Amino acid sequence: MDIKVVELFAGVGGFHVGLNRARDFEVVWANQWEPSTKTQHAYNCYINNLGENENFTNEDIAEVWPTTPFHDLLVGGFPCQDYSVARSLQGELGIQGKKGVLFWQIMNVVMYRKPKYVLLENVDRLLKAPASQRGRDFSVMLASFRDAGYDVEWRIINAADYGFAQRRRRVFIFAYKNDSRYAKQQKKLSDEKLLHQEGFFAPSFPVEETPSSKHYTEPFLLPEDIVEISDGFSKTYRNSGIMRNGSVTTNELIPVKKQAKTLGEVVQEVHDKMGLVDESLYLDNSKVNKKGRTEFEEFEYLKGSKRIERTSKTGHKYIYSEGGMAFPESLDAPGRTMLTSEGTKNRSSHVIEDPYTKKIRYLSPEECELLNDFPIGWTDTGMPKRTRYFCMGNALVVGLIEIMGKRIKEIHKLEEEMLQKEGFEQHSFL
Repeated sequence: MDIKVVELFAGVGGFHVGLNRARDFEVVWANQWEPSTKTQHAYNCYINNLGENENFTNEDIAEVWPTTPFHDLLVGGFPCQDYSVARSLQGELGIQGKKGVLFWQIMNVVMYRKPKYVLLENVDRLLKAPASQRGRDFSVMLASFRDAGYDVEWRIINAADYGFAQRRRRVFIFAYKNDSRYAKQQKKLSDEKLLHQEGFFAPSFPVEETPSSKHYTEPFLLPEDIVEISDGFSKTYRNSGIMRNGSVTTNELIPVKKQAKTLGEVVQEVHDKMGLVDESLYLDNSKVNKKGRTEFEEFEYLKGSKRIERTSKTGHKYIYSEGGMAFPESLDAPGRTMLTSEGTKNRSSHVIEDPYTKKIRYLSPEECELLNDFPIGWTDTGMPKRTRYFCMGNALVVGLIEIMGKRIKEIHKLEEEMLQKEGFEQHSFL
């Protein structure tokens, strides 16, 4: 029987595609809604590729989360926001999070449906937020799962470290019910054993036997009161860790790296399927801007090193500096992290020398799709080219979800086998 999945903040379907590749998953309900846009391009892309379904919703998640059906696995790539909480009036109504923070919609579903597993994705800076109280937001999240009856394991993964074509660092959070048979089995093992060998991530994303000695953090207990965490708790979280019953161990693990796919291989794969890219992607050096620079010269400036004197709003003068970046990009290495501004005239956009025309150009939308391991043409659903870039800047690397999906299948199979064994032993006793 397929593992039933609910997908929140679905975007253009990265979790769905990855789990489809892992096989034996069924997305029984999904939600994607962008409140700031009239045309719902991401949702339209989702249903165009994955099919129309009355359970694929395009409404405010705050309004429709109670309609989620029973499911085994809850997934989502939620926005990084301010997760502070406060006690409601006189404390009689419990704890309230800030209005509009979408993580609380995840917790609403967790509390309502109690899925066996939760898999979330976010930017790696989540572990350090906010700057004024490092680690507070992630601590609030961990405490929320603790109070809901879940253990949590997390890992920051750079996709290129495990063979993919983009140096994209994201934190993945796997939560599982602490009264499950899987959890009871895990409790027999030390936190270090789980993080390095037998937890959720290590079997699929191997690491060195010992963590980095330069980044040691003492294990600690989360305060029982989540408001106390929000008001004044601060901790340093490393790139991996585990939380069980409020007890946290966090280590800086060192990945055992695989040979990564290169940007050049991505360019070649798209060329082999589609031929030369559109002429509009090449830099236009026939005109100069207000600063007297051609488009090529503007990119030389944007990607070059700088030391610039600036003045703050208060009148304080300071030096802004930034290091230089490769221009054009190397095709012999994986791509840098794509941002939502990809394809525009800014420092972060990938600009390459086309190996077939020898002219300088932006990446095509199809090349950006392949950098995230989506099928070529996934976002070619009628949305503007600028939106295609934006969606890929927001997306995750699909192949990572495929790998994690296969690991969830192993855990689910183990859970089912242990349940059957218990039933057989009880029947034999009777």
